[in-house]
Amino acid sequence: WAQMVAYAGYCELSGPRTRAANTSDYENITPGDYGWKVLTSDDPAELTKKLNAEIANSRLAMVAILGMFFQDGLTGSAWGDWSLYTDSPLRAFESELGVQDPVGFWDPVGFTADGDLLAFKRRRCVELKHGRICMLATMGYITPEITGKFPGYLSPSMDLKFADIPTGLAAVSKVPALGWAQMVAYAGYCELSGPRTRAANTSDYENITPGDYG
Repeated sequence: WAQMVAYAGYCELSGPRTRAANTSDYENITPGDYGWKVLTSDDPAELTKKLNAEIANSRLAMVAILGMFFQDGLTGSAWGDWSLYTDSPLRAFESELGVQDPVGFWDPVGFTADGDLLAFKRRRCVELKHGRICMLATMGYITPEITGKFPGYLSPSMDLKFADIPTGLAAVSKVPALGWAQMVAYAGYCELSGPRTRAANTSDYENITPGDYG
């Protein structure tokens, strides 16, 4: 340890002298130039290329070493052998619906860190419901552009044809009020005909199977 600390001190003291948070000390300093010329170049274009490559690799390495420290601390292995980390509450969800290769159980924000199974079921139910809506919405964008629109009139009384309705958000102002009422009524039917749950109430999900809406 003494040798490593001494070497780190040598690297710091042998380079340009700068004070903490003092930008004026960097006025005459070239980024990356610490006097070691082995891998540098006299060609400005080649030098810029090498420094850009160094910066890109350095950024990746900074993220990598943090990940390796974290995995080593949890599992005892820098490669993060998940099977060695048996104390995590996340292990409770490894075989649940939605766990897929190649990432396995993926929860980078830590929503499931408390190991609450009912909270997990609620989030999975909500994810499936919203996901299905989004898949339909995506098809609503794509299908008219590829296959064309329905023939005839959307609203004969307003002389409004399906072909007159633009794709995407521009359609919001073109759809008649009665059309919006129909869509809201259908959404309400879907909500009311499925399992009854209260907002943010996890106990309502105890006997619900995620994705099963009848």
